[in-house]
Amino acid sequence: MADSLVIVESPAKAKTIGKYLGSKYIVKASMGHIRDLPKSQIGVEVENDFNPKYITIRGKGSVLKELKDASKKVKNVFLAADPDREGEAIAWHLAHYLELNEKETCRVVFNEITKQAVKDAFKNPRKINMDLVNAQQARRILDRLVGYKISPLLWKKVKKGLSAGRVQSVAVKLIIDRENEIDAFIPEEYWSITAKLNHGGVAFEAKYHSIQGEKRELGKEADVQEVLQAMGKNPFTVAEVKEKERLRNPAPPFITSSLQQEAARKIGFRASKTMSVAQQLYEGVELGKEGTVGLITYMRTDSTRISPVAQEEAKEYISEKYGADYFPEQPRVYTKKNSNAQDAHEAIRPTSVLRDPESMKPFLSRDQLRLYKLVWERFVSSQMSSAVLDTMTVDMQSGSTVFRATGSKVKFAGFMKVYVEGNDDGTVEEHKFLPQLSKGDVIQAESIEPKQHFTQPPPRYSEARLVRTLEELGIGRPSTYAPTLETIQKRGYVAIEEKKFMPTELGELVIQLMEEFFPEILDAEFTANMEGNLDHVEEGSEDWVKVLANFYESFEKRLEVAEEEMKEIEIQDEVSDEICEKCGRHLVYKMGRFGKFLACSGFPECRNTKPIVKDIGVTCPKCGEGHIIERRSKKGRIFYGCDQYPGCDYVSWDKPTGKPCPNCEAMLVEKRSRNGVRLQCVSCDYSEEVQDDDQEEQA
Repeated sequence: MADSLVIVESPAKAKTIGKYLGSKYIVKASMGHIRDLPKSQIGVEVENDFNPKYITIRGKGSVLKELKDASKKVKNVFLAADPDREGEAIAWHLAHYLELNEKETCRVVFNEITKQAVKDAFKNPRKINMDLVNAQQARRILDRLVGYKISPLLWKKVKKGLSAGRVQSVAVKLIIDRENEIDAFIPEEYWSITAKLNHGGVAFEAKYHSIQGEKRELGKEADVQEVLQAMGKNPFTVAEVKEKERLRNPAPPFITSSLQQEAARKIGFRASKTMSVAQQLYEGVELGKEGTVGLITYMRTDSTRISPVAQEEAKEYISEKYGADYFPEQPRVYTKKNSNAQDAHEAIRPTSVLRDPESMKPFLSRDQLRLYKLVWERFVSSQMSSAVLDTMTVDMQSGSTVFRATGSKVKFAGFMKVYVEGNDDGTVEEHKFLPQLSKGDVIQAESIEPKQHFTQPPPRYSEARLVRTLEELGIGRPSTYAPTLETIQKRGYVAIEEKKFMPTELGELVIQLMEEFFPEILDAEFTANMEGNLDHVEEGSEDWVKVLANFYESFEKRLEVAEEEMKEIEIQDEVSDEICEKCGRHLVYKMGRFGKFLACSGFPECRNTKPIVKDIGVTCPKCGEGHIIERRSKKGRIFYGCDQYPGCDYVSWDKPTGKPCPNCEAMLVEKRSRNGVRLQCVSCDYSEEVQDDDQEEQA
């Protein structure tokens, strides 16, 4: 008979842990939180030290009865929720409901769900950490005060269904500020001059560097002509050659934000999908005879710390697989990325480096394998030796001008043998090889190519860029990034076009009102300081009630002013020229999760909606009569189809160009990848590289 009950959050976690603990333990799931603040009211007694009025979450009755009944049949109850603030709060609520003594050692935590880690945790149970609980309560109450005090104002003055929140409001403001920067941007002209050279059969390039010993910018075509005249028809003479070694260090192992960013760059995952798949890998996967095993450590962390045991295992693996030279003399220690990092857990890493991606392939879904491979490679590379690069800088003189060529080659791959961190623009670092050159060598140019450029505005935020910016500003914490990005889209404050965030008119209006009446909510520094205060509560150095009281004192005054002075605003729908085919009224533009769409102005009597058709200017290659238009799938993914549908069923995920293939005359389509854009024939193997806008922007 079992003598202990263990309560975790999810059935998957319960299944994995149950196999490790054996028959003396019953393992059950609470299915997440069991108590929360009520949805129908604010649920916080502000005048009574912000006392929260928790209620049982609807639908949890049967789960709680099962847990209560099971707790009465055993000697011990262990609460094994996740090792973070949320997990500690879940444990505290369970202890309250099950009438456990909070001062007893009923709490167990583990950073990874492996047999050894779980057994070690049960050897060292502890009391519920009320500092962690109070930090979670303070955040929950703070967000409730902001949401339930400002949102009704927005409902009353603007439109029903709106909401405001601390982190989401800052995120939307960042997106709006970037859009304003783009709108205000004035392009500036500049030029470059590239010399195409060849020495000993090796082709390479050199860029204009200086004229008459002065590094002068090329702002207009006249500047280019001056350089070309100064060059005359002189050949290039090597004036100086600099060669040196450069060390390149690996990126640290993943924390939550860097995992979300890299998963977006390398495998195209949204932040929410990254966290969902990571949760599956953490909670456990069936590995045949080995049983169910958690494959990665806890995925909500802002620490880059690695346990000595994991480092030793990595050392043995790397030394055996790649050789002793590939492991540094001393194990790598990564410092906190920012001063607010909690360091409560390890970095995200595989629970065993011996489970390489290839061996896990038969047991994982495609998405699980792709994310696991990312985590495994990042961790292994983070423990490896630095790469050694041979770099060469060559200055060549032509007349009174100097052109410079740079090149590098990998002398020792080190960590690069396993993994190299991605870039936001999706490009892959290339090592340009230069021929062996010596001072005095004379080289004839194959061509001199001047090129006009214009400076580009700052790029719109992608999910990866926005997460990185929020992290750098100290806004939010690991568990908040994915839900924040989901919320601002669901509320219609932003839309995503070509994987970039764009503010909507509604989002701009709400932020404008927030800036006028609640500027501190939108102040990144204020929000970051509040996160710091919550961290101090977690550390036990700050009283959670005092933190809330300090915030609410000024917040309450602003609420009173807003109630009196905020004017009612009626949002008028933009009327289109199109007529509803069902009732004859005009269609109006509405904003949805995936951008604008058309809806009948007679809503709710008429609920007709239709997508906004975007003609890309290409004739349908199948029927030859229709036009190709841009459409969206139910999940918001863009695809292309014929406007004669259902008469013509042509569809393509890739954008048709209208250009014929030079080999077979079939149509070329755009193929996009992290390496850029290329045109690919739909019929044969022909393809050609093209300049992507993002790459031009980075240049």
